[in-house]
Amino acid sequence: MFAFLSATGGLSLLNEAAGKSSTPNREAMFYKNLDGQNVQCLLCPRGCIISEGKRGFCRNRENRKGKLYTIVYGKPCAVDIGPIEKAPLYHFIPGHSRLCLTCASCNLRCKYCQNWHLSQKSVEELLYSYHSPDEIIQVAKKHRLDSISFTYTEPTVYYEYLYDISLIARRSGIRTSIVSNGYINKEPLLKLLGVLDAVKIDLKGFNERFYEEVCSATLKPVLNSLITVKREKVWLEIVNLMVPTLNDDPKMIEEMCRWIKENLGMDTPLHFTRFFPNYKLTHLSPTPVSTLERAYEIAIRNGLRYVYVGNVPGHLRNSTFCPSCGRKVIHRTHFDILEMNVADGKCRFCDSPVAGKWM
Repeated sequence: MFAFLSATGGLSLLNEAAGKSSTPNREAMFYKNLDGQNVQCLLCPRGCIISEGKRGFCRNRENRKGKLYTIVYGKPCAVDIGPIEKAPLYHFIPGHSRLCLTCASCNLRCKYCQNWHLSQKSVEELLYSYHSPDEIIQVAKKHRLDSISFTYTEPTVYYEYLYDISLIARRSGIRTSIVSNGYINKEPLLKLLGVLDAVKIDLKGFNERFYEEVCSATLKPVLNSLITVKREKVWLEIVNLMVPTLNDDPKMIEEMCRWIKENLGMDTPLHFTRFFPNYKLTHLSPTPVSTLERAYEIAIRNGLRYVYVGNVPGHLRNSTFCPSCGRKVIHRTHFDILEMNVADGKCRFCDSPVAGKWM
């Protein structure tokens, strides 16, 4: 098969390494055999019990004669190059280019998913190529990319492939990051954090009803993941996509911001991003910019120091400001950096620290 052709030329990137190897089936990590036939997946909070020949909720893990296998190992459906700001990760070596990679499917069913054509499909429904972790590293090296980012769908559902690539990348001096929904159990998350450099988690809303009705998930495991990432000192940023009428209530935003400050600290970046109608929520309108600006003000009022307005190209609050002197230290227009005034992790104007991972 061939690779999914992304808008930025993913097919040609994959073809650079195509045909060099065929990736075999890989036994999954984090599961247990229940009775010789049925198995239980322990990767995410769903805890799927899977009978012989069947797959779990994520479509990617299959019971074969009492053993659980990942069926997407080495089968990326999209690979391309893009700015780290698109993740968005604004405090993780700003301005560098990353290799973006994903495999099919997801363990959530978000009704507004912008990548539903990848995340809501099984591997058989998408085009892909076979590429070993070593081949992915070679592509990153050839293009002199500073990092590899696992994005577009949910990295958890191709955990073994992600982990092996990240392990080799660390040994090769290439950084890695995930763009995740945070719906993962603590043990696999801790193991993964041992080979990752940065994590962006979508905190999709701040009540259980929103998670259940819009995402087919629950909130508490995501909050636990956020706390785990922070405690392990892996760089963390949060995105809250604001969906009109569903998760944009000011009281909910205030509660979320207070929780972030109390549990993750005031220096954890928070991105409020604009929703555009997609997938099953095409009847809604785009998020008013005023709603995003109101959320920004709530977050600042509650003590968060790095708050952004995203998906609004040219907006003032897409840039980074020094929390000490108030000067603009990273001037951005959408994903482009026009001016950088952070040196050695400090503001060039007042020499105060700016939180982040800068080298």
